[in-house]
Amino acid sequence: MLERLFALEANNTDARREIIAGITTFLTLAYIVFVNPSILAAAGMDQGAVFVATCLAAAIGTAVMGLYANYPVALAPGMGLNAYFTYGVVLGMGHTWQVALGAVFLSGLIFLILSILPVREWIINAIPRSLKIAISAGIGLFLAIIALKNAGIVVDHPATLVTLGDLKQPAPLLATAGFLAIAVLTARRVPGAIIIAILGVTALSVLLGVTENHGVVSMPPSVAPTFMQMDIAGALNVGLVAIVFAFLFVDLFDTAGTLVGLAHRAGLLDENGRLPRLRKALLADSTATIAGAMLGTSTTTSYIESASGINAGGRTGMTACVVALLFLACLFLSPLAGTVPAFATAPALLFVACLMVRGLSEIDWDDITDVAPAVITAIAMPLTFSIATGIGFGFISYVLIKAFSGRLDQTEPAVWILAGLFVVKFALV
Repeated sequence: MLERLFALEANNTDARREIIAGITTFLTLAYIVFVNPSILAAAGMDQGAVFVATCLAAAIGTAVMGLYANYPVALAPGMGLNAYFTYGVVLGMGHTWQVALGAVFLSGLIFLILSILPVREWIINAIPRSLKIAISAGIGLFLAIIALKNAGIVVDHPATLVTLGDLKQPAPLLATAGFLAIAVLTARRVPGAIIIAILGVTALSVLLGVTENHGVVSMPPSVAPTFMQMDIAGALNVGLVAIVFAFLFVDLFDTAGTLVGLAHRAGLLDENGRLPRLRKALLADSTATIAGAMLGTSTTTSYIESASGINAGGRTGMTACVVALLFLACLFLSPLAGTVPAFATAPALLFVACLMVRGLSEIDWDDITDVAPAVITAIAMPLTFSIATGIGFGFISYVLIKAFSGRLDQTEPAVWILAGLFVVKFALV
């Protein structure tokens, strides 16, 4: 049965290797079941319900990826997009979390349509590589400032906007220790470095009396407070078009880049360097986003942490199915998720930020027409606390700089259209 489902022999693997790969992948991204509820709870959502939604959305998306697309890729609510959901859309713009869920649902629906139609290749190929890199780096910087804020290392200031927090408090000290632990364990190639650090900081905070212990295991809480609560009608408001687009845009390119990168590492690309069954993989991703919104969580997407399982020998969807089963098992750890404080997950956010920002090194720093829009995109996201604004500034500046530099022929019509839409958006808001 396993051979029929996953073609293990054709992919030069076996069941034992796939199981080990699945466990390895899960250990590297299990932190999301603690981080995501913590972030979305700040938007006013029920933390227990979000915990269940996170586990179920990850399990559903990963299982579909494994059974339908037959790839060793795990899915879960995306880092960066969950922060944008809470701090950008809800707290920053003042929308309800129900409207934000509606925007996520619509973005998943559009993604699904684009995955079926050939237009997705046109869109992906039209966006300049420098902007793709800058968007990823900008999301990393966005995560970094949220991490430092949650840790109490950076606080607000009426004169300078931000300043250094009180480093003598337990939260900054424990968060700093957690980040150092992640970096060192990762350097030493210890599997599950992030989850080890989160649990370690949480244990220390409980022992020191900083955090209340809610227990470890129990029956899963109800998902009812967030299930089917998305406000689609509210998300269809003209003013929310940019928000829907931001969710869609980031998910689309993050997924495409992640899938191609992982397939390259696993040796799964064809002789032309293309990813077989890309359509099935994109359909799995978009379906996971729709299911996640219905359950009550932000955009669900493919995780680059799947590379750890691929390095352990995972080559088929069986790896993904093992991860999905482990996410289901996590449903019984809701008390532990409620015990984890924000400063314990802050090191994970900051570490992921470090990994995302490193992409800036791939930009052609000798071409100012690429550098300037990329830097504007990256720094606008954290400073405006909005991924959508950063993307908009990037597209507009890219087209204008290329045009006035006499290089408009280097841009695609799709980029002009998107830049024009953002101009209209900024003019009307």
